[in-house]
Amino acid sequence: MTIEDIMLQCESLIFGSNRPLNAMDIEQILKETTTEEDGIDQEQVNSALEAIVEKYASDFYPFEVKQIGGGYQFLSKKAFYPTLSKLNGEKFTKRLSTASLETLAIIAYRQPITKGDIEHIRGVSSDYSVQKLLEKELIVISGRMEDMVGKPLTYSTSKSFMDYLGLNTLDELPKLNEILQQDIVIPTDASEALPENNIEVVEPEVEIENSNIISLAVSKTGELISLDNQEDTENEDEKN
Repeated sequence: MTIEDIMLQCESLIFGSNRPLNAMDIEQILKETTTEEDGIDQEQVNSALEAIVEKYASDFYPFEVKQIGGGYQFLSKKAFYPTLSKLNGEKFTKRLSTASLETLAIIAYRQPITKGDIEHIRGVSSDYSVQKLLEKELIVISGRMEDMVGKPLTYSTSKSFMDYLGLNTLDELPKLNEILQQDIVIPTDASEALPENNIEVVEPEVEIENSNIISLAVSKTGELISLDNQEDTENEDEKN
């Protein structure tokens, strides 16, 4: 079987599947539907998938083949979203609430996690948010925390969550240190930034007359007084 034939077989499987198909799934199906003489192996399938991705990346097609949710899928390109949103109505325009997004983010980064731990992090009840995320199939009940009292249920993200965010694996989630990292601007020392010969120190030329200088002090009663006026007063008292 030629690489062109394998490409066509792979395209038909990806197009007809209701879930993402990975290379191993495709290879297994092709081996079951072809003879040993065709000699299909993993390397040929990988090469065919790479060629398919490159083929539909062309501007000629309004859709593309992307590796998402653990496998390959046909997806419409972003440029055609406004048109498709009119066709599908509000189905794809509804957004998650802030509370649901907070809950989903906590589950994504701390999974598997119990509802009690979610509420401890958020500081409020998360019953409604968890229920909504379950209804939207963005999270699943992944088990129980056996070593905790009452063995509470644990929650994890689902394959629909991967599709929702366009992720292939959870490793593609942004790292927390990348999100929290901020650029720190350190001021530059001008004396270090410029060559020593180019530094010119300019001293301000300010003339101060002694008559304009006023010496101030605080009296025993807490008042601000002029020492000059005090000396003048003392001198007048001595004269008298």
